[in-house]
Amino acid sequence: MLYKIVEIRDHIYYVGVNDRTKHLFENLWPLPKGISYNSYLIDDEKVALIDTVDICYSEVFFRKIRSVLGDKPIDYLVVNHMEPDHSGSIEWLVNRYPDITIIGNNRTMDMVKGYYGITDNVLTIKDKDEVKLGKNTLRFYLTPMIHWPETMMTYVPKLKTLFSGDAFGTFGSLDGGVIDSQLNADWYFDEMIRYYSNIVGKYGSPVQVALAKLAGIDIEVFCSTHGPVWTEKENIDKVISLYDKLSKYEADRGLVIAYGSMYGNTEQLAEIIAASAADNGIKNIVLHDVAKSHQSDILRDVFKYRGLIVGSPTYNNQLYPGVESFISSLRNRNIKNRLFAYFGGFSWADASMRYLNAFAEEMGFEVVCDPVSMKHSLNADVAASARKLGRIMAEKLK
Repeated sequence: MLYKIVEIRDHIYYVGVNDRTKHLFENLWPLPKGISYNSYLIDDEKVALIDTVDICYSEVFFRKIRSVLGDKPIDYLVVNHMEPDHSGSIEWLVNRYPDITIIGNNRTMDMVKGYYGITDNVLTIKDKDEVKLGKNTLRFYLTPMIHWPETMMTYVPKLKTLFSGDAFGTFGSLDGGVIDSQLNADWYFDEMIRYYSNIVGKYGSPVQVALAKLAGIDIEVFCSTHGPVWTEKENIDKVISLYDKLSKYEADRGLVIAYGSMYGNTEQLAEIIAASAADNGIKNIVLHDVAKSHQSDILRDVFKYRGLIVGSPTYNNQLYPGVESFISSLRNRNIKNRLFAYFGGFSWADASMRYLNAFAEEMGFEVVCDPVSMKHSLNADVAASARKLGRIMAEKLK
């Protein structure tokens, strides 16, 4: 046996892999701590594999499977999610296990055909259908748009184990341990917020529907496709609470100030606003220069904190490009329930205030204060207005 395979529950084994080489997830989101692609084997009278891994790791994946099964065949492949980081090894797997039956819903099967040309040996299931393996039964819950239309979850009632697809996942590789009790799991929760805000954030309503569907199920183990396997009750409660809060667009008392600045004047306004908010009792304040901070980190903090202030100079009679990209990301995620204010600068035409006001109206944000508009450079009146903006935002947040 090449690998010591982790047994999560009775005859449920972790056969996932770590990716510490990829720089950008979906070629968009930084992976400073890598990422895991999680797959699970249930070795019963019938053998079921839950999801596969990125094709780049198919050989390691195969060796892990053989470390559990030897020459024993796999009867079923359950496809909870078709995104290629989880389905990438399907065609490869079918070549090695030609009698394997692929389980998924109607949307899944359309994608299996479209991505891999596979139409034989498929079992199409509906919501709450079951497949018996022997001692254990698989029950399927359709959870569309978390965050693709085919997404579903698989539950093993006897072992109270939920295979949740991308839901409840995090960025970050699994370094040594796999189960939360084997790891210092604290830092994964911030990466869970970044993962949620970047990947799932648009789909708050479908997440709420899924949480309601899962509410009556006794779950002692969460097996996501990314990040730790959650087994400790405190962590499971925290994971569910976090998803509930994020999908309702609720947030903690705190303030994000995101700004663009070409020559430093708009940045100085941001500094004055932040200092005023701090003077008035707000401790959780994060400043992001959109030209330096990656958008994934700004989005994470906007999902964490209720106050949002955006600053932009006018650039070619438009918003500063980095600010325009940032607010487009917020628009794309349907972010709600934020206290909002804005500021900016210009040299001859004040366009940024007009665009930021239109953005606030479109999003339905509560604008807490008149904007601060600076012509040319900072002066005493503009500084006083910036301090007022910071104070009023702090009072609203308190």
